[in-house]
Amino acid sequence: MKIHNTTIVALRDPDAKKAVVASDGQATMNNMIVKATTRKARRIYDDKVLTGFAGSTADAITLFERFEGKLKEYSGNLTRAAVELTKDWRTDRMLRRLEALLVVVNEEALLTISGAGDVMEPDDGIVTLGSGGGYALAAARALKQETDLSIEEIAKKSLQVAASIDIYTNDNINVEVLEW
Repeated sequence: MKIHNTTIVALRDPDAKKAVVASDGQATMNNMIVKATTRKARRIYDDKVLTGFAGSTADAITLFERFEGKLKEYSGNLTRAAVELTKDWRTDRMLRRLEALLVVVNEEALLTISGAGDVMEPDDGIVTLGSGGGYALAAARALKQETDLSIEEIAKKSLQVAASIDIYTNDNINVEVLEW
């Protein structure tokens, strides 16, 4: 599934006991910018989990609510909740029409969740989504390997790189931080 219209960057650093989900703020409809300050990264489950989305806003909000319900059902187990949401997403008539990708992170894991049945954990603690995701991923990996920047700074700078290249990404950046 190719998702346009956004860039999300998520990083998890177990050594620093910290995770971030950052997003740009641009919302587009066809070839027009309709909002510059959209919040695509947020906290759920009593502020213990960070989430971000690429895709349809209404679809993502539906998925956030469902995912939070799964977290409650499985006592905060992020991976189990993600797998169960993915099962529902693939089999439920209404859910399988939703067009979005989710990133979720807490102290136990960083995951990408898709309606195609994917629950993926990155090897390097970095996930990016959206049309600017490739640019942001390259920047985040380089910054993580070659600098001593915090993961908040890496997320912000990698989004700035994506915003300078991708027409669907702006530089109005929202960063959510989770510490444990």
